[in-house]
Amino acid sequence: MNWNPTPPVVGTAVHTAMPQTLRRHEVTEWSRANKGGAVVDSFIEGPCFDRESNLYIVDIPHGRIMRISPALEWSVVAEYDGEPNGLAWHPDGRVLIADYKNGILALDPASGAITPVIARRNSERFKGPNDLIVASNGDLYFTDQGQTGLHDPTGRVYRLRPDGRLDCLISNGPSPNGLVLSPDEKVLFVAMTRDNSVWRLPLLADGSTSKVGRFAQFYGVSGPDGLTMDRDGNLFVAHASLGAVFVLNPHGEGIARIESCAGRTITNVTFGGAHHSTLFITDSSSGSVLTTQWNTPGLGG
Repeated sequence: MNWNPTPPVVGTAVHTAMPQTLRRHEVTEWSRANKGGAVVDSFIEGPCFDRESNLYIVDIPHGRIMRISPALEWSVVAEYDGEPNGLAWHPDGRVLIADYKNGILALDPASGAITPVIARRNSERFKGPNDLIVASNGDLYFTDQGQTGLHDPTGRVYRLRPDGRLDCLISNGPSPNGLVLSPDEKVLFVAMTRDNSVWRLPLLADGSTSKVGRFAQFYGVSGPDGLTMDRDGNLFVAHASLGAVFVLNPHGEGIARIESCAGRTITNVTFGGAHHSTLFITDSSSGSVLTTQWNTPGLGG
């Protein structure tokens, strides 16, 4: 990653934080596996907006999908036996969920009902889905992270077509996490958390990928997590231990560092607001959503 010359630092503000009444002060199966058995009152991720400007997020360890109204009122839309991680809106109005325990699920935001989309591949469970994105043609891309890393680079990236066909694009990922498509949808970018990098996957006409490479390399205790992109093709990388969102231009050069005003565990980022040019950033360490303005609208707005 090229940081010469040093790019500008962009500040943030706290947009809202999870109310104390909704925090759960308890040890969960997720916290035992991922946080050394510590009490984790919340761990928010997966921000996405509906057409009424409600912000949906997940609370991974407590199996909850939450909705934050434009008036900043928090409510629990669904609570179930799962570990929801990533969210994405489907054109038919459902919210798709990448759930670490249960595969890919769908949420009816009106009723709170959750139904399975795909739980297994050829009768085999997934390692642990992390994030997902829906292409304009209805193809669903999702990462299957599990506990993979440099010691076990077997994480997968899948594409689920509308007709039910499931393609494995990558099977050697060291912790595939967030993902985003380029504006022309010819390239898929995937955060490889334990490799501390972002990979670039060209999508070929026959549906396969080739000449996959590292688009950017980072450092730190953790690594890149959630991703988003603006209309100019600039990539926004939420880093889960450096307390920032890094912005890279289409050549992989650093053009901005958006710093957290709260904690260091910056897990995801999305665009919203009236002109779709406000960034909303999840800080999982404090249960806060941060905001800042950007000069170009995000994709999908």
